[in-house]
Amino acid sequence: MANEKMKNYEDQTFSDAFMFGKVMEDKDRCRRVLECLLGKKIGELKEVVSEKRLLQTKDGKMIRLDIYSKDENSMFDLEMQNLNNQSFEKLELPKRSRFYQSELDVDFLNRSGSYKKLPENNIVFICTFDPFGRGKPVYEFQNRTGENPPQTLDDGRRTYFFNCTYEDSDIPKELIHFFEFVRSGKAEDVLTEDLKKAVEENRMNYIYRSEYLRQRILLEDAREEGREEGREEGREEGREEGREEERLNTEREKARADAAEADAKAAEEEIIRLRNLLAEKNTQ
Repeated sequence: MANEKMKNYEDQTFSDAFMFGKVMEDKDRCRRVLECLLGKKIGELKEVVSEKRLLQTKDGKMIRLDIYSKDENSMFDLEMQNLNNQSFEKLELPKRSRFYQSELDVDFLNRSGSYKKLPENNIVFICTFDPFGRGKPVYEFQNRTGENPPQTLDDGRRTYFFNCTYEDSDIPKELIHFFEFVRSGKAEDVLTEDLKKAVEENRMNYIYRSEYLRQRILLEDAREEGREEGREEGREEGREEGREEERLNTEREKARADAAEADAKAAEEEIIRLRNLLAEKNTQ
């Protein structure tokens, strides 16, 4: 949510990170969304955690996943992704997906202690834009060789980018309805009706409202702090620029004084030379 423009709570939709997390905390609902997106049955989810915190980076920032879930054989990270006035390149989703996968694996190994037990690792980005601009409903990536035909590494890692702007009818109806719901909030089947109802109920949840407002205040405070730091840095840069300009002026003044002194010395030496020549003539 760091780059997300904070709406009024009543205006939150399923495509907003906060509301998305609250709606998807329900295990059954999360499972059905996964099945709709991936087009396959998902086992009973053992755990669903919104805003899962994995670790702190070396600069002290916490890594947070929108929705983390797992069944008997697989781990899932679901991310609702908006551009928020940024470019796709600036979001760095491919590198983020790589990082998320590695941290999920490390988190699992810290608890299980055996890489042989690593479950499938699925990173799922639900995008409100076409991330790669090729007009596909979904972009799925796995590790494969460059041979023809390619050989899959079968390391259990998959990354999905769902393009919710896709509107053609050549995909399953469930996916068409889900994309439409993400775009407009319009519900046309059982799953999206359930999602719509959950959004409406959550808008009236005063605990969620308070949590969201706290986050909003903290974010606005952080932004103001950042702006003040920026202003102070600007002032310091201005002071530094002033000191630099003063130093340059001093150097220029010194250079001019040195030049004037050299000219005066040269003139004095020329006068002495001429006097000596005149004295020599007078003695002849």
